[in-house]
Amino acid sequence: MEMDIADILKTLPHRYPFLLVDRILEMEPGRRAVGLKNVTANEPHFTGHWPENPVMPGVLILEAMAQVGGVFLLCTAEHKGKLAYFGGVDKVRWRRAVRPGDQLIMEAVLDRIKGNVGRVSMTARVDGEVACEGVFSFALVDNPNPPSPSGEERPA
Repeated sequence: MEMDIADILKTLPHRYPFLLVDRILEMEPGRRAVGLKNVTANEPHFTGHWPENPVMPGVLILEAMAQVGGVFLLCTAEHKGKLAYFGGVDKVRWRRAVRPGDQLIMEAVLDRIKGNVGRVSMTARVDGEVACEGVFSFALVDNPNPPSPSGEERPA
């Protein structure tokens, strides 16, 4: 199963400039998912984060990975319509820089879900080379502003 940006917008509450996932390439609910972020030179953080040698900030790489993990966890029938709050990250390692023009391919593999807590092993790659990896935890909670049945957003 794939998800385009319209599907992602229905699943995550994030919006520009903080939506950091462009597409879900593969989805096996309850097993794994693969997401894509196109890293472009016109993203706002590149104007101030080493503008002469632009590198995507590590915390934004983690956030992009967390968003893929959140979409993955929210695609099961049991958690559809909920929110995935980023609860923590363990064993993080950055292996290479991510630069404008790169495609960040992020894979989420389910470790476990127990009650309302999910744990996912994440790996982000550029050109097949590991850029970042870690184990992410999420709290899966009811959405206080669920989308309307038509799929349109409701004002906050």
